[in-house]
Amino acid sequence: MEVQFTEQIKQLQLGAGQAFHGEGILAITKALLQSGVAYIGGYQGAPVSHLLDVMVQAKPYVDTLGVHVEACSNEASAAAMLGASLHYPVRGCVTWKSIVGTNVAADALSNLASPGVTGGTLIVVGEDTGEGASVIQERTHAFAMKSTMALFDPRPDLPTMVNCVQHAFALSEASHMPAMLGLRIRACHVRGSFEAQDNVAPRHGTHAWIDEPAPFDYGKLAHPPVTFRHEKLKVEQRIPAAQAYIEQHGLNETFEGELADVGLIVQGGLYNALQRALQTVGLADAFGDSRVPIHVLNVVYPLAPKSIGAFAAGKRAVLVLEEGTPEFIEKDVIQALRRQDLNTAVHGKDLMPPAGEYNVETLVQGLIAFGERHLPQVDLAAAKAWLAANAERRADVPVASLPPRPPGFCVGCPERPVFSALKLAQQEVGRVHVAADIGCHALATFEPFHSGHSILGYGMSLASRAGVGPLMAQRTLAIMGDGGFWHNGLLTGVQAALFNGDDAVLMIMKNGYTSATGTQDIISTPDDEAKAEAERNAAVHQSLAHKNQTIEQTLKGMGVPWLRTVHTYEVDAMRRTVEEALTTDFAGLKVIVAEGECQLERQRRLKPFVAGRLKRGERVERVKYGVDEDVCTGDHACIRLSGCPTLTVKDNPDPLRVDPVATVIDGCVGCGLCGANAHAATLCPSFYRAEVVKNAGGWERFVARWRETVTSWLRPEVVA
Repeated sequence: MEVQFTEQIKQLQLGAGQAFHGEGILAITKALLQSGVAYIGGYQGAPVSHLLDVMVQAKPYVDTLGVHVEACSNEASAAAMLGASLHYPVRGCVTWKSIVGTNVAADALSNLASPGVTGGTLIVVGEDTGEGASVIQERTHAFAMKSTMALFDPRPDLPTMVNCVQHAFALSEASHMPAMLGLRIRACHVRGSFEAQDNVAPRHGTHAWIDEPAPFDYGKLAHPPVTFRHEKLKVEQRIPAAQAYIEQHGLNETFEGELADVGLIVQGGLYNALQRALQTVGLADAFGDSRVPIHVLNVVYPLAPKSIGAFAAGKRAVLVLEEGTPEFIEKDVIQALRRQDLNTAVHGKDLMPPAGEYNVETLVQGLIAFGERHLPQVDLAAAKAWLAANAERRADVPVASLPPRPPGFCVGCPERPVFSALKLAQQEVGRVHVAADIGCHALATFEPFHSGHSILGYGMSLASRAGVGPLMAQRTLAIMGDGGFWHNGLLTGVQAALFNGDDAVLMIMKNGYTSATGTQDIISTPDDEAKAEAERNAAVHQSLAHKNQTIEQTLKGMGVPWLRTVHTYEVDAMRRTVEEALTTDFAGLKVIVAEGECQLERQRRLKPFVAGRLKRGERVERVKYGVDEDVCTGDHACIRLSGCPTLTVKDNPDPLRVDPVATVIDGCVGCGLCGANAHAATLCPSFYRAEVVKNAGGWERFVARWRETVTSWLRPEVVA
């Protein structure tokens, strides 16, 4: 990828006593090196992509420690890496986005957790739920429970997060349980500081090899009959050992308060939002000192019943603040208290919403409900007024005056033209069932394309049409990106379709990267030599996706007989190819490779290249498209077909025409889609292509002045 993490890599090299300043996810990355980790792997995904991205670029440094770093093909292969710690006393960490990544990794995780680990293992998962989520609203908690893995949910405070990472490895070794550490998006991006420690070279690593393979031990296999013993070990030894470690090291924190007869039990990740809510209710000050005692669960599974009981003892009531559903923690708290003969009233989902994100406003509502029942001495009027004022402000906003602004493709995205072509093709062949996928192309489900009937997993689009395809009168179309193709689509989709002889159409968006997760490299990414050659030839602005033919070679090797590669910006050619695929007499798998490099990556190469040429006084030419407002008819068909953010409207300069005209604003990157759409759909000929030249030569300047002179003679005089 073109993004560089030079400053972040310097932070990873800090030694004992030095101050680390930065984001939470980078602090987690530093903590791994301080913990003596031997290997790191994973699959990128928000909000934890930063961990793997930084580690991959820091490979020259981590190599000096003997740490192996591997970018895995998917989450299942990442989880399988942890098999190194089954027999050997080596610490390993993998990372991915949850819940989707944990779903993919579930088989390997079950087979790892059953025999248990020798070396500490940690899975850093991006808990992508709530208002900023991009996936289904589920939690990792259920996976931790079903497979008996410790689950950390650290308070969003850098020293606490770093401490939890280091203890997670030790807890894993003490209990033989894999450990998971869940990070919400706010925890990943919270900024702060902590006192660094020296990085620790692993006991066994790339510089200190394991001399001999471990002796054969059938008990380390997740295979009957030893799996029955594994189940007993989980209950009789591993969970008690983990609970004892949590108690002994005080991993769950208690903050005392003056209102000692009530208390709050909260997931660590919710602590910062809770503090803001307590301030709003008048139960905490700006420095985080709460009047109500708080028990912070930095480890949410397994719960430590003794510390829960010690916190609740002598209290009339506690409120369990647990985001998500079902209420796993609340039920465990009730069970722990009742088994200790403590009759403290336990509130949770009875006062809080059963699902959804617990933002500050939601927490304030719950605290008010709890206070009305158990804190009659607390004046809640100000908090209620705050909620009422929020409601009034919302009511005052005229909803009709705020049109929705759905997310869309980046300016110049090479995938937008494909959906323009698909829209045109369906005008000829009729509506088509489209199996969509995870990736940038999923943005086509929004306006103006509204394309996609299902999204059932990353790389699963072709497989997801297997049931509906034979039932449809019209052929179905599956769309996936090259990232999804390598992640899951090749085997679950292409192999299955070929094996079953399915009459299906697959569109692969070949942009060269896993773009939706931050444009990480994959096996079909253009190599460094191709990029260097483009710079030498001053062709940095051109797509390099065609320089890597791995996808096409793989499809041919698997025996795909009907294969077409089309440049995405050639809208008319793409339209004809889609129509052919949907109507041809060939009844097998038909694959269209839509080739066009990710615009973000192209711009990341182009901008420094252009800046360098300008600084040296060299000629730079930039293409820009525009609309001739005198020709534009104002029907806006071009906008409905494109959806480009830089193609918008402005007031019509003609006083006799009321419809606004189309216009191209300054963000245009010159991809040419607007003109290609106008040609393919036979729209009005109002688009023009301009070449903006900086540092022009003498001859160009002379010609430009001469043109201006001649055209000035041809312009009609404007009479005032």
